[in-house]
Amino acid sequence: VYLLALARFSMATAALDTGSAFEGMGAAREVSFAVLAEAAVMTALLVLGVQTGSVSLTKMLAPAAGAGTALLAAGLYMVLLAENCRVPFDDPNTHLELTMIHEVMVLDHSGPPLAAILHGAAFKLLIFCVLLTEAVVPLGGLSPLVVVMTLGGVVLLTAVGVGVVESMQARLPFRRVPMLLTTAFLLCVFALMIAWQRSPQ
Repeated sequence: VYLLALARFSMATAALDTGSAFEGMGAAREVSFAVLAEAAVMTALLVLGVQTGSVSLTKMLAPAAGAGTALLAAGLYMVLLAENCRVPFDDPNTHLELTMIHEVMVLDHSGPPLAAILHGAAFKLLIFCVLLTEAVVPLGGLSPLVVVMTLGGVVLLTAVGVGVVESMQARLPFRRVPMLLTTAFLLCVFALMIAWQRSPQ
């Protein structure tokens, strides 16, 4: 989580370093919305820790069946869309500076810095897709080959789901984005309550 936060800090710092008012505005928006998204991510990790009784990332990614997992999946999917600047939170293809969140931070970058930013964004999307898959799909008792094939298939389905959402839904106004991120946080909180109730005392 904090490695992802470090990447966001680096991007926001690079945006401020350009001296552009638009990029500074985008950095402020990005960091403001990240506060709500990070709360949902931390709550989701707490849900996984309560379910498995472990704080190790290699052991806590063991999903449990039930309504809590569905709530957790819904919350993480909304965070995935927000953290990767996808519709309905942001539009990565927009060219209107006043409505940009993430893309406005890269307007004045080109060449290798822009390539590094785009490469990092692709890695970030992959990380969140894998985290969502590992948190929902039980892969612990399968062979390594089946795990790789299943993981790749579910990640591909998640990416297709992102594309479907972008194709069918318009981007939300700014005032609605915090409400949607708060909804993702509350879904993770409800999943935490269910996991806490089912956890052995």
